[in-house]
Amino acid sequence: MNTKQTLMAALAAVACATSVQAECLSDAQVADLVAHYAAKTPAANPENLSDADGACTRAKVNQLLAQRMGKVVGYKAGLTNPAVQKRFSTDKPVWGKLYEGMVLASGATVDAAFGARPLYEADMLVRVKSAAVNQARTPQEVLDAIDQIIPFIELPDLLVQAPPKLNGAGVTAINVGARLGVAGAPMPVPAYRAERFALLQSLADMQVVLTDGTGARLGGGKGSDILDHPLNAVVWLAQALAREGLAMQPGDLISLGSFSPLLPPKPGLSVTATYDGLPGAAPVRVTFK
Repeated sequence: MNTKQTLMAALAAVACATSVQAECLSDAQVADLVAHYAAKTPAANPENLSDADGACTRAKVNQLLAQRMGKVVGYKAGLTNPAVQKRFSTDKPVWGKLYEGMVLASGATVDAAFGARPLYEADMLVRVKSAAVNQARTPQEVLDAIDQIIPFIELPDLLVQAPPKLNGAGVTAINVGARLGVAGAPMPVPAYRAERFALLQSLADMQVVLTDGTGARLGGGKGSDILDHPLNAVVWLAQALAREGLAMQPGDLISLGSFSPLLPPKPGLSVTATYDGLPGAAPVRVTFK
């Protein structure tokens, strides 16, 4: 074997070793993951995934979820809060798809065991008005392309046997834990520029607070905890989707991420999210049974 052949063999061996160490989950592994999702039982952790592997696995997972759940109604940007990123050992957001039936009305009563690894967090939705949102590069441009801002308590499901071992790619692989959420009364985006400017500032400055049925504080955070401005989550999402040949459509709901820590539900717990400093934002509530 000459020097060139030896080098090529070595490179092939390295490529083979790398692909064995980390690759997109197989069809059988993805089918098992989705079967656990449907059964609300913990699945094996996806391990050693690169970002590309996580995206590939998410695509396979969503193919199977679409067969079970039907229409995609939007997207969720996850890990948009640096504190949550730190928990999952990453420094960038991730995204998943939202399906019909995932978004419940405020006041809903939900089984505390709604998933394999159920959690709740303070969040927010926006509704897309125009496909121009896919070219938005600032919060102002996002605001011009949406028509509603919606208080939201997300109810994600981390799904796997050992959630603390999930990294960003692992979170991507499980469709960012999309399971359920409770949406409050929509706030229309105002027509006048001065009111829009005030709204943009309020979104950055608002204090989002989770409380229990006695009024005790459970957690919360500031609007700017999400990428310096919550609408920057949509800017990031537009670019992330474009890299995979996807785009947001009018009517899509977009979950912006967490203003609070991820917390475990308990039977009998009632949770309210309030958006202090955001005029017109009504509280949103969920009760666990």
